[in-house]
Amino acid sequence: MFAVLPYLAAGWIFLIGCYGLATSRNLVHAVVSLAVVQSSTYLLLLAVGWKRDATAPVFGDISPGAPVVDPIVQALTLTDIVVGATVSALLLALTIQVAKRHGTIDPEEIRSLEQDSGDDDGQ
Repeated sequence: MFAVLPYLAAGWIFLIGCYGLATSRNLVHAVVSLAVVQSSTYLLLLAVGWKRDATAPVFGDISPGAPVVDPIVQALTLTDIVVGATVSALLLALTIQVAKRHGTIDPEEIRSLEQDSGDDDGQ
């Protein structure tokens, strides 16, 4: 039962982030919801590489055949964190530019502004 718990938690966090992304009325809220979705991948990767009673893969001080955790999964998780922070920073910078240009960060208002300006270009 406890072996499934991290996977259920990762799925729950993923669903919370997707719900926030689907219901957001604010671009900053959408970026934060996307970061929550990405944090579920951290938990999923760490759950995949976890072993009960395992130690760090430093082979100088453990006996041969001792269980160790997978360092590749830990490296992938660290890479995922760096990529997630970079994507969040980029999306927040784009949100600032949208707010400067359109005066709002509500996606529905931005969409209506684009439709209004499209009608003026054809005339």
